[in-house]
Amino acid sequence: MRTALAIARKELSIYFTTPWAYGVFTAMTALSSFFFVNLLVKLQEVQADARANTWAQVAENLHAYRNLTDGVVVQLWGIISVITLFIAPFLSMRLFAEEKRNKTFELLLTAPVRPIELVLGKYLGGLGIISATLGITIIFPLVLSFHGRGAESGPALDWSTVLLGYAGVLLWGATCMAVGLFISALTESQMLAAFLSFSVLLPWMMLTGVAQATEEPVRSVLMHLSFDAQLDSLFKGVLEVKTLVFFTSVIVFSLLLTHRTVEARRWA
Repeated sequence: MRTALAIARKELSIYFTTPWAYGVFTAMTALSSFFFVNLLVKLQEVQADARANTWAQVAENLHAYRNLTDGVVVQLWGIISVITLFIAPFLSMRLFAEEKRNKTFELLLTAPVRPIELVLGKYLGGLGIISATLGITIIFPLVLSFHGRGAESGPALDWSTVLLGYAGVLLWGATCMAVGLFISALTESQMLAAFLSFSVLLPWMMLTGVAQATEEPVRSVLMHLSFDAQLDSLFKGVLEVKTLVFFTSVIVFSLLLTHRTVEARRWA
C-alpha cells in the first residue's frame, strides 16, 4: 500500500504543477457559480409569485422552490453531476495514456511494482484531483447557510440532505475516474481516452430516459443500471444500500478491468 500511496502522491504533484488542474478548477468554479446564481434568481421569482398568488396557484413542478435546500442545493448537485461528466474524462485521460505516449509505461512494468499497486496508485491520484475539484462546490451551501439565516425561506438548509447529496456527487466523481482510468489504460492517445470515457458515461447516465420508453421488466433493469436514477435518491437525501452497492461495484469492476489490462500488457 505504501507503493500505491507514493504513486498517488506523484500523480497529484503532476496535476498541481501544471496549468491543467487549475484550468479545471476555474471551469468548475465558473460554471457552478453561474448555475448557482440562476437557481437563486429562480427561487426569488417563484417565491415572489407564491406570495402574490399563494402556492396553490404555483405549478406543482415549482414547489421545490419553497426552501433553499430543495430549490437550490438539490438542483445544484444535479447540475454539478452533469458538469463532472464533462470534466472527469479530461482529468482521467492522462493517467495511463500519457505514460504510453511518453514510452515510460514499459519502465513502470519492469519496476518492482505490482500491477495492483500501480492501478491503485493511479486511481488514488485521480481520486484526489476529482475530490479537490468537487470540493470547491461545497462553498455554495456554506454561503447559503451563512446568508440564509432568518430569511423568508425559513431555516437555512437541511444539512442531512445537503451532505448526502454532496456525498453522491463525490461518489459519482469517483466512479467517473474509475471508468476513465480503465479506458486510459487501453490507449496512448489522451484525447481518445477522454472521448471514449465521455462516450461510455453519457449514455450510461441517460439510461433513465431510455427506460421510460420501455416496458417492464426491461424498464426496471435499465432504471437500476442508470447512474442518474441511482444518484436521484442521494440528491434528495435518501440513502439506500442498493445505491452504495451499485457505485461500489462499478468502481471495483473498473479497477479490476484496469488491473487485467495492465497485467496483460506486462506479460505481452
